[in-house]
Order: sequence, then structure tokens, then C-alpha cells
Amino acid sequence: MTVKKSNTNDASRRNFIKSASIVAGSFMIVPRHVLGKGFIAPSDKLNIAGIGVGGKGESDLSEFAKNPKVNIVGLCDVDDRQAATSRKRFPKAKYYKDFREMLDKEKNNIDACSISTPDHIHAIATISAMQLGKHVYTQKPLTHDIHEARLLATAAKRFKVITQMGNQGGSSDGVRQAMEIHNAGLLGDVHTVQVWTNRPIWPQGLPTPTGKFETPNEVNWDLWLGPAKYRDYNPAYMPWNWRGFNAFGTGALGDMACHMMDPVFRLLPIDFPTEVECSIPTSWSPDGKEAKYPEGFPAASIIHLKYPRKDNKGTIDVSWYDGGLLPKLPDELLPGEAFGASDGGALFIGTKSKMIVDCYGANPRLLPSKLMKTTTMPKQAIARVPEGHYQQWVNACLEGYGKSKTSSNFEYAGPFTESILIGNLAIRSWNIEGNAGRKRLLWDAKAMKITNFDEANQFVKLPRREGWELPNI
Repeated sequence: MTVKKSNTNDASRRNFIKSASIVAGSFMIVPRHVLGKGFIAPSDKLNIAGIGVGGKGESDLSEFAKNPKVNIVGLCDVDDRQAATSRKRFPKAKYYKDFREMLDKEKNNIDACSISTPDHIHAIATISAMQLGKHVYTQKPLTHDIHEARLLATAAKRFKVITQMGNQGGSSDGVRQAMEIHNAGLLGDVHTVQVWTNRPIWPQGLPTPTGKFETPNEVNWDLWLGPAKYRDYNPAYMPWNWRGFNAFGTGALGDMACHMMDPVFRLLPIDFPTEVECSIPTSWSPDGKEAKYPEGFPAASIIHLKYPRKDNKGTIDVSWYDGGLLPKLPDELLPGEAFGASDGGALFIGTKSKMIVDCYGANPRLLPSKLMKTTTMPKQAIARVPEGHYQQWVNACLEGYGKSKTSSNFEYAGPFTESILIGNLAIRSWNIEGNAGRKRLLWDAKAMKITNFDEANQFVKLPRREGWELPNI
């Protein structure tokens, strides 16, 4: 049944607050055995509902549906135009605009949820499903802010559901080959990593959109805003340019680092950085004190992170480049030899040798490349994921909690996302008067705060609109 859209913002706001109170009544810890669909026998079907079903959401559902044991039973999107393809592809699935209403009405018919919304909706949609005992597949980055990332990591353990973040490279052969090369000691002790991407490929470094526009009949703008502070509808944000604005997205870093930096976290003995700093174009923030475009991410950035090694062998410096900025070409690279792939890569620098991987950790190779012919490569020691990232999650859901492990479960993806989003603290702190532009921020992971510039801590846990608060876990 399609939910009718209110004609005014006030009416819409009353509706979502009412819906929030309904779902809030479901925000309790319920033993899995009383949830009915919480336990799924291997012979049963996995009933999946999609939250955000246009674009990437539609392609995610299509991947899950390749498994004959999957039923797509629910579809939810605030924009009927974006949902059109999924509704045609899965005509038997019930359609909603408010995921809270869908979960409330269909909770007994749903086993799992796929979440592919703008970043600012990820956490509330994911936790709402988890608290009902539903398995979750949430697109990257896992969350919009650091507090949310830690919350979801905690919730996954508490509610004992199967989780997966949508960074497909985490299940690839390439990243496992890179891990085997590193684990065999061929790189020595890695002390420096440089990671780069061709993103953003959407507009960034822009002023806040202005102008008056009528909200399309197909769009529930109030639901699209969700926990974000209310603003008038503007087509500049939809359907996907929201990534460049900090109220809804996490910029190029949030979009691509979950792919590009995944090998870094899988190979190296690190978890959280202790220091972060950044460089951004002066045209975005001309004097380092007052941002020219305070609501948007810059068109390009360089972020430097310092990680203590968990094996107590010093620290590892990790640098991130986006917007066309690139690290220096390594001396070992032959003339004309590719430095990563067209969409980016990562360079690991160790005490013995260097290694390049492409996007998603693909095609790992030592530098100079002649070492690939003269060095005995390690034998396969890490199990591969032949079914791929999507079906790995589906199969784990069918098997049940604790029977198998997914590549990017929230135990891994939560801290990983948290670490990445610390980079955005540096970018957003550039805007704060008194920061004087570039500043090295010191991070206390246990306390989850910046210790030398308190103003930056406002971005650790972003404010939320009434009716969209996250529960305490």
C-alpha cells in the first residue's frame, strides 16, 4: 500500500513524529526466538526489504534476488521516481515511503533489510531494522558521523544479526592476495601508505543551493531530510548530488575510502588514528578562518592520518588524496607503467619493498614490477569468497547468526568507518574561526573526542531533528 504524502510540511512533520512514536515502541531488546522470522532454516526463503530502492539500492536488490532463496518483499523510497525501476522489477513487493511504517507493518514478513539511502539516513534506518531482529546490509559509508559508527558496531553484537557494509572489494580475491603478500613479510614493516581516488565525480566546492522550488508530487521532502535540519526543497540535492553537502553526505572521502582504504585496514595492524590534518583549496576557504562554502565539501583535499601500530612497532602514516590530487610517483615505477587504476589505488611502502593495489584492492603487485617475476609469491592461505559480497551476506543470513562470518560485518565496518570519518573532522574544522586553517588534530579514540581543539567535537555526533533520535545501546 502506498503511503499518501501530506500536502504541507507541517502535516508531514506531524506524520513522521507519529510514525516515530510507533517505531519507538518497537525499540526494545526482544529475544530472537520470539521474533518468528529471526531464525531462518537453510531450506527457508530469505525475505528482504529495501530501504532506498533507486540507483544503487535497485542494483543491490537485483544482486540479492539472483539467489533463488531470496524474496524481495518490501520496497521503500521517499521518491516515487527513483523507486520506479524496483517497483517494476519486484511487482509483488509492498511499497512504502516511510521505512518506519514499513518496518512496523511488515516486521513479521521481513527477515532482512538492504539500506541504500543518503548517508544521513543510514544509521537510523539500520538500527531500526536491527532492533526488530532483522539482518542488515548497509551501503558505504556505514554512517554519517563517528558516533553512529560506534553505535552500530555495538548494536550488531547486542542484537545478534548478520551485518554487512556495502564495500564489495572487501570480499575480493585481490585484497586477499595483498594480505598474503604482506603476511609473508615481502614488504617488511609498512610505515607509509598513500591512497588516492578520482572522486568526486559529482559537484563539490559549491555554495549552498538557493532559490524557491515546488516539491515534486512524487517526493516526500520531509522524509528525505529525516534527521537533518529542515530546509526548503531544492533539486540540487537530488537524486545524488547530496554527497557534496555535509548535512547529508560525507564527501569524496566517505564515498570512496571504504573501497580504497579497505586493503589498508585488512593488511595492517591498526585501528584508530591518533592524529589527523588536511589541506584543501584556498578558493573553498580563502582565509582559513571563514569558509566560502560552509555547507559543502571542498572540490579536492589531502588528509594525513597517523596510526599507532598494534604490534608496538611504531606508527604508520596514511595519506588520502581526492579531487585529482595525487601522491608523488614512486621511483621504482617504470616509464609508462600504470600508477594504480583510472579510479585510484593505494601504495604501501615497507622497509623491504613497495606494493601497489588498484581500486577495491585489485591487482596487487610489488615494485619494481620485475619482483613479480623474481620473487616467489606466497601460496594461498586466506579463504576466498567465490560467491561474492552480496551472496556471502545472503548465505550467512540463511545459515543464521554465529554460523559464518561476513567480510565487512559491523564489528569490522564500524571501527573502519569511524576511522575514515575522522578525516572529515579535519576538513570541517578548517571552517571554524580560530582554527587558522590547517591544524593537526589529536584524537582520543577511547573518549571519542579531539583533545586539542574542542570546537571540532561538534562534528563527532551531529544534531538530529526531533522524532529522528537514535536510541541508546
